[in-house]
Amino acid sequence: MRILVVAAGSTGGYFGGRLAEAGRDVTFLVRPVRAEHLRAYGLQIVSPHGDVTLRPRLVTAGDISDPFDVVLLTVKGFSLDTALCDMAPAVGPNTMILPVLNGMKHVDLLHARFGEKAVVGCVCKVATMVDDIGRIVQLSKPQELAYGEMNGMESPRIKQLDVFMQGAGFDARLSPVIEREMWEKWVLLATIGGATCLMRGNIGELEAAPGGADFVLRFFNEVVSVAKAVGRPPSEEFLADTRALLTAKGSTQASSMYRDMEKGRPIEAGQIIGDLLARGRQAKIPTPLLTVAYTHLVIYQARLPGGHP
Repeated sequence: MRILVVAAGSTGGYFGGRLAEAGRDVTFLVRPVRAEHLRAYGLQIVSPHGDVTLRPRLVTAGDISDPFDVVLLTVKGFSLDTALCDMAPAVGPNTMILPVLNGMKHVDLLHARFGEKAVVGCVCKVATMVDDIGRIVQLSKPQELAYGEMNGMESPRIKQLDVFMQGAGFDARLSPVIEREMWEKWVLLATIGGATCLMRGNIGELEAAPGGADFVLRFFNEVVSVAKAVGRPPSEEFLADTRALLTAKGSTQASSMYRDMEKGRPIEAGQIIGDLLARGRQAKIPTPLLTVAYTHLVIYQARLPGGHP
């Protein structure tokens, strides 16, 4: 199988890099500036699972002449429109698109552009960042990529994809309930992102503050109420595990959106919070905490050069 990884940032660079290291046929679609850096210094991964520097195959927009078997889409939500145009020549009638984006709005956009058949559900669990010298740094040991047909069927193509992903240096898992898992990740990101950005502190700091644990659990319950009304209800195991995570004493857990805010970077306010808020309002679900969080994030984003939610 031939895989095109759209972007070589913290997520695409990590999983695509591990696939390339394992000998898979991997090509990265990157911006010219990133291509220049990777050609000069290589794709560098710094990880508890082993450091590596690779010289991957690179293309930029306009260089793609034929379809790929798989497209791993790993851009931020605010870069999606451009990425869809750039990757379009790589999508043929049998191409599987695995989107590793936050929220669910991108699924609707991919369906509209490429058709429902092209889209395979996908969830990743990894904490990575691109440091000041362009290296991909893994911050903790978990590294999982889950995937599956959106309808839960175990199709021949998804079995072939599973074989391709196995043994590539990270935990790969075929899921029969991938759409539910995508909603669960959105619930988690919206809660941690909204709460930590609004209060400007990590989970341990929230828990230690007067009323902090109660606040974050009320935020969580509000997000869950939206997911139950308009999406896929989370499992009881997920609910229990997440409540424990959100109230863990001394936890340094925080969202990537919070880390981006601390560094003055653009954030996915609309994809993670705004879209969930809009769906909740349409279903007439009370969302006072989501509303406050989104207002806060929109104000932050508007202050950035050229910023918008």
